[in-house]
Amino acid sequence: MDCDGQHTVQVAGLLLCLTQTVLSMVLPNSTHFQSILDKYKDRDDAWWSARPRGKRAISESDMHLILDLHNKLRGQVYPPASNMEYMVWDYELERSAEHWAHACRWEHGPSHMLTQIGQNLGAHWGRDRPPTFHVQAWYDEVRYYSYPYPQECNPHCPFRCSGPVCTHYTQMVWATSSRIGCAINVCYNMNVWGMIWAKAVYLVCNYSPPGNWWGHAPYKHGAPCSACPASYAGGCRDNLCYKDGGVERRPAPEIEETNYIEPEPDPVRDREPQPRAQSPNPSPSDNQGRSQVVSTEQMCQQVECETKLRDQCKGTTCNRYECPPGCRDRPGKVVGTGYYDMQSSVCAAGIHAGIIDNDGGWLDVTRLGRKQQFTKSYKNGIQSVGKNRSANSFKVATVPVKAITCETTVAVFCPFKKPVRHCPRLYCPRNCLHDTRARVIGTKYYSDKSSICRAAIHAGVIQNESGGYLDVMPVDKRRQYSGSYQNSITSESLTNPTGGKAFRVFAVI
Repeated sequence: MDCDGQHTVQVAGLLLCLTQTVLSMVLPNSTHFQSILDKYKDRDDAWWSARPRGKRAISESDMHLILDLHNKLRGQVYPPASNMEYMVWDYELERSAEHWAHACRWEHGPSHMLTQIGQNLGAHWGRDRPPTFHVQAWYDEVRYYSYPYPQECNPHCPFRCSGPVCTHYTQMVWATSSRIGCAINVCYNMNVWGMIWAKAVYLVCNYSPPGNWWGHAPYKHGAPCSACPASYAGGCRDNLCYKDGGVERRPAPEIEETNYIEPEPDPVRDREPQPRAQSPNPSPSDNQGRSQVVSTEQMCQQVECETKLRDQCKGTTCNRYECPPGCRDRPGKVVGTGYYDMQSSVCAAGIHAGIIDNDGGWLDVTRLGRKQQFTKSYKNGIQSVGKNRSANSFKVATVPVKAITCETTVAVFCPFKKPVRHCPRLYCPRNCLHDTRARVIGTKYYSDKSSICRAAIHAGVIQNESGGYLDVMPVDKRRQYSGSYQNSITSESLTNPTGGKAFRVFAVI
């Protein structure tokens, strides 16, 4: 595992990790921070169970997996540890991790806390991985570590890194780091060392007290539990110092669990959709929960490397695709150059044309009708084949992204035309909810005179507090648009419009 002069890359292009290395024994503001920790020290189980939690930054199941794996790995270190403490979940550390995960910055932070906590970071793109995948990868750095001090492992990593990294491992097994709190977030277009990851799954784990003190071993070598702090009263569990009846600071179980967290706090998408309100103009006394609607329907289709573009898939919703990573290594058949036979793999054609690379990504497809001949060529690691028979064809293009305002309408930005055209992927700003100058006409299908961003909030595609990305599908006009009250927006009804077209909004997940 090399640092390439800067940071650790554990699976090239897909899995990355960062760890904080503490370079000083002086802890600024440590008295203040300790006072914060002290207020939780003697709380009993009932207090933690009754603790108001609000929105969770991580699911209950993922929390248990991360915590249990930490304790399992801490209990099996070699040489064995005499003072390794049992790790418990800390709700405040989870919250601090959540705030940083939502910043979507591939660096340690926030800066004012870095002397008060330890921190490990992990990110991946593409194939789904459980958060424990990163935790195990952190621990596996043990192969670069020689107890009691690192030899070939550079303690300066990742700041002035010129060799293997082991500081994820040493933070995990730092004996006195007995509290942990983590958060998971999906970050769109995250800048990872100059590369833009379209949909990075970002894991932040904060530890307290912090570890990785320069020149110190992470734990004392000896018989397990033989050198535990006096506060543990001789308790031992699975080779870890354990306080019988001690508090495992775990919030109460969630009713609904999800491994998916949106980029802003207080997301709507981690709840199940509620029934839509039937009245277009509800009274203030109506049940507000009935107005909460979530839409996760996507216009962009997720496909496999071998998926072919076939004539049976037509329309705008078949024009945008998301390809997984690794398609250059297991490509489907590609017929043509520049334009491709309909029996070609969509993703392999995208790589061949240079629209995406082996990390996958989004692409747009345009159908071109019949071509008389298809030319073979070798491009970007993929060999296409030729064909001398007439066949339907398509071409591939990048998916442009445009930022719009709360007032932008489809009629101005991307009106419906035949043949069907591509609209850019759009990014809406925050707080369009109360921009009453921007009309919303319809439900599900909206008049193209409607605000795109407010229609997206109304449809549950984005949240007012965070804004975000969405796809727009212009369609022909509707004879009637039905108003409704959803997500704090009352849309208008319109019957027999004299002109204009319509559109739908789709989530980008």
